[in-house]
Amino acid sequence: MQRWRGLEQLPSGWGRCVVTIGVFDGMHRGHQQLIGQAVRRARQRGLPCVLVTFDPHPAEVVRPGSHPAQLTTLQRRAELAEKQGVDVFCVLPFTAEMSRMPADEFVHEIIVERLHAAVVVVGKNFTFGHKAAGDINLLHTLGQRFGFEAESAELLGGHTDGVEQHEPPVTFSSTFVRSCVDAGDVAAAAAALGRYHRLEGIVVRGTGRGGRELGYPTANLSTPEFAAIPADGVYACWFTHRQRGATEPEQTLPAAVSVGSNPTFSGTERTVEAFVLDVDRDFYGEYAELDFVERLRGMVRFDSAEELVARMAQDVAETRALLMPR
Repeated sequence: MQRWRGLEQLPSGWGRCVVTIGVFDGMHRGHQQLIGQAVRRARQRGLPCVLVTFDPHPAEVVRPGSHPAQLTTLQRRAELAEKQGVDVFCVLPFTAEMSRMPADEFVHEIIVERLHAAVVVVGKNFTFGHKAAGDINLLHTLGQRFGFEAESAELLGGHTDGVEQHEPPVTFSSTFVRSCVDAGDVAAAAAALGRYHRLEGIVVRGTGRGGRELGYPTANLSTPEFAAIPADGVYACWFTHRQRGATEPEQTLPAAVSVGSNPTFSGTERTVEAFVLDVDRDFYGEYAELDFVERLRGMVRFDSAEELVARMAQDVAETRALLMPR
């Protein structure tokens, strides 16, 4: 799969293609359905499939300070897009100038003149152009004018764990997944994503309290800005790590992960700390990924270190039972 940063990297002599456009944060099941439709259209026509996304998030440019929590890094989005058969992952730098482009100009300048789209596949609720003035109806009209087909994909929904089957299904969206993660309901988030919610980053030095005083050394994850961090609590996770610069993971291990400010020791900084089961190793400086499987409990302030240690032992036992059943 080719990866472009801006349309300047578009090869000379570029022909026609099938395009799908969106932020695609989360790459949830609704996104997967949309991308799958675009890939199928591309294969039917013998054309490459181009996924167009934006960086930074348009909301941050239009309303500074409003950047939503990020479910997936651009790198992760590209990896997931490649698995679905996308041929080109194109990131358009979203600028104030782009935010002011009229909808018809956005289509003419980017979709028609630069990408030479034969088919454009977007979500049913897709909007574009200045003040989100363009919608799927306008895209159909512009397609007739400029010579491309416009298709909309239906919004995908379903039931998740904890939702009664007689209740209306939820629509899978990035906003819904963020709300699940923010509430600590990582199981519902996984149902909408089609995989576990993931945090990733570099393992950094922590306070050392877990290793020195409690007997539970942790790998402390430095997460990217805007990362969607689950609600405070303790989680059963899969911990995948690799040396910095390596492309392939070294191994995936079970971990009990604490998210929060460590109230027992009057902590103030919110951290993500992973106690990796059955491994005596310092992961400092390595790149790590945490896949959140299930929330074990909320964050609690204990009256003593002894009570905390007893509860941590229980957390580890529950993690082991959940991830490594006999």
